[in-house]
Amino acid sequence: MDKIVLTELKIETVIGIWEWEKRNPQTILIDLEMQTDIKKASETDSIEDALDYKAITQRIKNFTQNNQFELIETLAEKLAQLILQEFNVPWLRLSVSKPFAIRDSKNVGLTIERSSQ
Repeated sequence: MDKIVLTELKIETVIGIWEWEKRNPQTILIDLEMQTDIKKASETDSIEDALDYKAITQRIKNFTQNNQFELIETLAEKLAQLILQEFNVPWLRLSVSKPFAIRDSKNVGLTIERSSQ
């Protein structure tokens, strides 16, 4: 099976457990791998036959900016379920990270894998 890969999608959102985090948007980064079959799209050269990653990106941004979570774990799980259900993706790997969330570190994050079965 083929994969579509999206890396370092940057989104400003309110996320965190501390009071200051709940008042100030922070940058999160999202990496996404989605299983799909590109055969038909490669034959027709038509976006109608492809997994529309621009639409997926817009949906991720909308969802993330219009919801607030304390944990990146919750955000990752909600995004995974949204993508699997709304875009008929059979499998995905999703990473969410918060740059500079921990003092003296460049980044902190997590990666989950989910399937529609």
